[in-house]
Amino acid sequence: MTATQADGLPVPQRYGAILAIALGITVSVLDSAIANVALPTIAHDLNASPAASIWIVNAYQLAITISLLSLSSLGDILGYRRIYQAGLLVFSLTSLLCALSDSLTTLTIARILQGFGAAAIMSVNTALIRIIYPQRYLGRGMGINALIVAVSSAAGPTVAAGILSFASWPWLFAINLPIGLLALLLGLKFLPANSRSQGQKFDLVSAILNALTFGLLISALSGFAQGQSLLLTLGELVALAVVGVIFVRRQLGQPFPLLPVDLLRIPIFALSLGTSICSFSAQMLAFVSLPFFLQTVVGRDEVATGLLLTPWPLATMVLAPIAGRLVERYHAGLLGGIGLAVFASGLVSLALLPDNPSDLDIIWRMIICGAGFGLFQSPNNHTIISAAPRNRSGGASGMLGTARLLGQTTGAALVALMFNLFDHNGTHASLLLAGTLAAGGAVVSFLRMTQPGTAAKGPSPRA
Repeated sequence: MTATQADGLPVPQRYGAILAIALGITVSVLDSAIANVALPTIAHDLNASPAASIWIVNAYQLAITISLLSLSSLGDILGYRRIYQAGLLVFSLTSLLCALSDSLTTLTIARILQGFGAAAIMSVNTALIRIIYPQRYLGRGMGINALIVAVSSAAGPTVAAGILSFASWPWLFAINLPIGLLALLLGLKFLPANSRSQGQKFDLVSAILNALTFGLLISALSGFAQGQSLLLTLGELVALAVVGVIFVRRQLGQPFPLLPVDLLRIPIFALSLGTSICSFSAQMLAFVSLPFFLQTVVGRDEVATGLLLTPWPLATMVLAPIAGRLVERYHAGLLGGIGLAVFASGLVSLALLPDNPSDLDIIWRMIICGAGFGLFQSPNNHTIISAAPRNRSGGASGMLGTARLLGQTTGAALVALMFNLFDHNGTHASLLLAGTLAAGGAVVSFLRMTQPGTAAKGPSPRA
């Protein structure tokens, strides 16, 4: 019996494998936010304008979004371990290129390549967790993964500030090299192989259509939120509609679609993706808008702001593994609905903060948000992965990552829109919108209780 046919890995190998996953995910998710803090310094050192320097962040995020599903499809074809380790190698080497960059152009190109490496890591990490953990303990694996993603996303600015306190900005990227290489060595030793989809071939045309679809979607969202020409936004939306229709119609005729429309026909899979997008949109609405309130209205400095935001990821860190164990006994729809309801109450309570709140007023509200988010994420990720047939785990993993990225991108765009519409009350509006999205997600999550919560073990319906 091979490792992929067995129900999970034996304990010593399992620990080594999950450590390889944890290290790779940590650096790839951290790099989505870690450069933000250093943008003014980087722009000054590279003689770039502040507006142009935004591409250091956008290029990385865009590269991940347009390639995630394509790389998850390659994972089904070539094996998840190969794609994950190739991603680690590319990410590590391009991190060195970022550190050595001497112009905005070279840094942007390096960030694009680094984004492709990060996409390879993110595209198959949950598919690997599915074969690392026995089915009965899959929730625990998903809990660890949700914990790493949530904490890494929230900790980016804090980690960046810590590095910049004693080193220059190139070290933000150089630090990835030893961590990435360590994860690569651990992966070579501990990560399992998996059986591949028979007869599946890579669809290059679908990969191009996928990149155009998500690229146009992000461009239209960001442009509209930042007040670009309505004519240009309309043109992007028209192009998105045309390309998107062609893309989806092509997927409907494929036995192994790049955009897993066959998996979207599974009700609990589709509902879980919807709640994931809602949760990450709400999280990003809060994370981006709160620092403005804490610094400009409440009068806290950057260090105090970072400390006041910290209870959120700490609460997630505590609740995510617990939720991963609870999903072994209770329906994910129930746990997720409760988690999102708690999350929504925390967001609304933040919106109702007094004009001069004490630190304790802020901290307990942050704890409620983080606890609700952690209680939701682990069971939801468990459901998304286990609802798909095993030979489509790569596609499910890619959709999970895509849902997170779409949610984060949408949330960030909505913050810009709220600040443009409500000016001085932008944070208040953003938090109320975040609470509304979380509450809507809670309703959808409870609806999942009408669906079976067991994993799909049979072959793909179109295989």
